[in-house]
Formats: sequence, C-alpha cells, structure tokens
Amino acid sequence: MALQEIVSLAIILVVVFGAAPFLGAYLDRVYKGERHPLSFLAPVEKAVYRLCSIDPDTGMGWRKYLRSVLGLSAASLALLFAILAGQGFLPLNPQKVPSMSWHLAFNTAVSFATNTNWQAYSGEASASYFSQMLGLTAQNFLSAAAGMAVALALVRGLSSRKGAPSEPIPSLGNFWVDMTRSVLYVLLPLSIIVAILLVSQGVVQNLSPYVGAISFEGKRDLIPMGPAASQVAIKQLGTNGGGFFGPNSAYPLENPTPLSNIVELVSMLLIPAAFPFLFGRMTGRKRQGHVLFAVMLALFALGVGASMASERAWGSLEGKELRFGTGLSAFWSAATTATSNGSVNAMHDSLSPLSGMVAMVNMMLGEVAFGGLGSGLYGILALVIITVFIAGLMVGRGPEYLGKKVEAKDITLAMAAIIAPNFAILVLSALATMAKAGLAGVSSPGPHGLTQILYAFSSAAGNNGSAFAGLGANTPFFNLTIGLGMLIGRFGVIIPMMAIAGNLAGKRTVPESAGTFRTDTRMFGILLFAVIIIIAGLTHFLALILGPVLEHFLLLKGVLL
Repeated sequence: MALQEIVSLAIILVVVFGAAPFLGAYLDRVYKGERHPLSFLAPVEKAVYRLCSIDPDTGMGWRKYLRSVLGLSAASLALLFAILAGQGFLPLNPQKVPSMSWHLAFNTAVSFATNTNWQAYSGEASASYFSQMLGLTAQNFLSAAAGMAVALALVRGLSSRKGAPSEPIPSLGNFWVDMTRSVLYVLLPLSIIVAILLVSQGVVQNLSPYVGAISFEGKRDLIPMGPAASQVAIKQLGTNGGGFFGPNSAYPLENPTPLSNIVELVSMLLIPAAFPFLFGRMTGRKRQGHVLFAVMLALFALGVGASMASERAWGSLEGKELRFGTGLSAFWSAATTATSNGSVNAMHDSLSPLSGMVAMVNMMLGEVAFGGLGSGLYGILALVIITVFIAGLMVGRGPEYLGKKVEAKDITLAMAAIIAPNFAILVLSALATMAKAGLAGVSSPGPHGLTQILYAFSSAAGNNGSAFAGLGANTPFFNLTIGLGMLIGRFGVIIPMMAIAGNLAGKRTVPESAGTFRTDTRMFGILLFAVIIIIAGLTHFLALILGPVLEHFLLLKGVLL
C-alpha cells in the first residue's frame, strides 16, 4: 500500500473515532434541549416552531410519531416526483434538461425520500439545477433527519421510566422538534463546513451553464458545472450518497484531491459512529453504548480488512480511482456500504468478487456497522432484542434489556423489522432473474450477472443506493421493482421499530437481580456479533454461493464471464 493511502487511512480513523464520543455528547445536549455551542441559534429554532405552528412542549405517542414520519415521507415523495416530472418547465435549467419519465421520476422520488439515493440516471445529464437544489438536496436533509428522529424515539422508549400502572405512557418526544434540531444544530452547520472545505479543493459550486472545452483528442466537449459542493456535503454527512455527477465521487469535479477524499470519508462515518455514544448518554448507561460501538467497529473492521485483502490479492486496476489508490477504493466500498451511504469513488462492478461480496454483505447485514443516520442504531437494536431473547433462553429466565421485559410482541416485531428488507432482497432478485425485463439489464452472464441483480436489490432494500455499475437499471421494470424494494426497506423496518418503542415505553422497569443477563459486557457483545453474522449467513448463504463465491473460484481457474 502506498504511503499516501496509509496516511489517508490513519487520518480518517483518528479523526472519526477520536471525535465520535465528543459528537455523541454534543448530540445528547442538543436533543435534551440543554445549552450547547450552537445555542445562539435558539431564536431560529423558535421561529421555525411559530411558522409551522409546532408546540415543542407537546409529546407524542408512538402512533402519532409514526404518522408524522410517514406523512413527511409521503409529502416529500409527492413533491419531489412533481419537481422531477416537470423540471423541463421549471427555472434554473440552463442546459434545458428535459423532464424525467414517470417511472424514473417515481424511482428517484422514492429513492431520495427514503434516504436511499439510488440513481438510475446521470445527475449532470438528467437533473436540472432546480431539481438538484430544491428537490434532491432538500431531501438529503429531511430524510436523514427523519431517520435520526426515529432512532431518538426508540431510545426514549427503551430508557423511559414508567411508575405505577395507572400512570400515562411516557412520551417518545416530538418528531418535528427532533427534525428541526437535527437539521439546525447538526446537519446544516456540518454541511456548511464540509462544503467550504470541498470548494477549497476544487469541487464546483455555481449556477453557470456548462463550459465548452477541447479534449486531448481534439474533440469538442462540455465540462459540467453546478451547485455540487453543497449537495456533496450533505450527501456524505446524511449517509445519502446521491452524486451530483454520474460517476459520483470518482469524478474529479466532485472529489478532486486526496484531501477532499479524506473529508468525504470522514463525513460519511462521523455521525453514524457517534450514535452509539449518544445512545449510552440518553439511556444513562454509557457502557451499553460502548458495547454497541464495539460490535459495530468489529463488523466494520472485518469488512474493511476482507475487502482490502481481496483487492490486494485478486484485484485489478480496472474501475479503480488511481488518484487515491486501490486500497482507498476498497476502503470506500466497505465504508459506504457499512454506513448506508451509497456513494462511490470506484466502480463496484470492477471490484474483485470477494470485495464485491463484502460490500453486498454489509448491506445484507442491515448496514449496522455503523449504519445510516439513525437507521444504523435502530437496526442494530432490533438485533439486540433477538440477542437478549436468545440470552434469556441460555440463562433460563425471561429476556430483559435496559430493565425492560422483552416479550413475545417485541420479539415478533423485531423479527418483522429484520425479515422485511431480506424478504425484499431475495424475492425481488428472484423475480428479476425470471423476468425477461430483468435479465435484459444484466451486462454479464453467469454468476457475475446474478451478483449485479442481488447487489441492486440489496442496495435498494438496505436504503444504501450504491450501484454495481454494470446493471442497466433505467427501465420501467427496474425502476418500479427497485422503488418497491426501497419502500419496504425503509418503512418495513421503521413501522415495527416504532411499535416496539411504544410497547417498551409502556412497561415498568424491572430491577436487576443475580439472574439478570447483563448486556453491557464483552460476552454480550460477542453474542450480538455472532447473531448478526448468523442471521445474515443463514438468510443469504445460498445466493452468495451462486454469485460472488462461484465467480471467485472461476477467477482462480482463469475463467472470466
């Protein structure tokens, strides 16, 4: 590995994991309404409440909180669809980009409203400045903040302390307050800082028409312009991943220098890595947060190590970003799929089979290492509930977590949240392999073609958005089926997790005893790690054998398909 790659990795890891505990502490103060470094923006927060007729002192039960999440998502989807389907008639369109087809507009609207940011189009050729700024960038803030809010509601449900049975069920907070604070005090300030850093490195930020140029071959060409830096900043910080340009962060105008590459990688990892520390502080049990962080870090390290080792042993230079090195391309592919980010700085279709499998398995695990903004935390908490159920069977008593009895309803809901995205991956992939319209999009026959399909639906159901780059997905079949996968992956998890939050909030705290299986120990962390691996392995083992594993063995024999 080149010195530049080693130094870049060292900076990324030191900054992210050094800053994550402090950011977790800051987030805790923000959401509790305590004083923090940006408290001077409180008048802006209050003005938002007055403008939107929000009573910040009114709490919500889980049903009202969930209705707010679904209502915002539905309104966002409808508005974004209208913008994309009508962008040819809207302003800020110097290149006269035509309106999107109905199925592409639907797919893109679902994608950005669900924090997936799957792109079946090339941004500079298919989206106007108006669509990019008021449509896509706005959704990058809103969908990320919505995921953060759901995680907050679940943590409040877990940590609430109900007294006598006659007492009302504690509130899960106020969705609109959580949204406002996430945007105003977290996402917007960080986005401004990151955007300025990116502009300093050469990422474009303007409203100019595209610039004509003569290529080295003497051909006339156009250099895309536009407000890229502002969208790139929030796409990384919000684990959105939608690129302003088609090649995403492999494009020099979106990621021009080694420093911009470091900034973007730090941005995608920082807030997700802080959420376990936020969890520990909100519940008043910091060791619980440390256990979750350790499990996430172990999963992340395993994926990064396997991906980089595979590229070193069996990789090629095809599709890699040579400005940064193949090691950082492999690191990015693991980081972007572990965090539900989905951006790329190399083409995943050109990864070695095992590196491609690592990226896909990260998504199949539920992207819980470290996961998306909020979604990583509530995703791993679903797996925690299953783990404490297994632990309860081991010690011969009812399962408990944070002093709350975990009962049959909670376990059923947690399993529903785990099954929903995996069901979407396997069923929709099977449908694509049987339908002529699905097979028509495959660019390579055999196991690699199966991997292309599996990857697409894993990305959709995991709300990741990264593409394998070899699948022709801009067709009515894929736009509709992938759109369905994104909806299932988002709301098939959020709905049962919100129900769990409401159910746990209504339970009284059970005092610990000598027979309580502690969940803040190394033993529980190992058990949780094993459960995550086993669930993904049992669910997707056969599909992975027929796809990337078979392709790897064929590669060893010198057979290329």
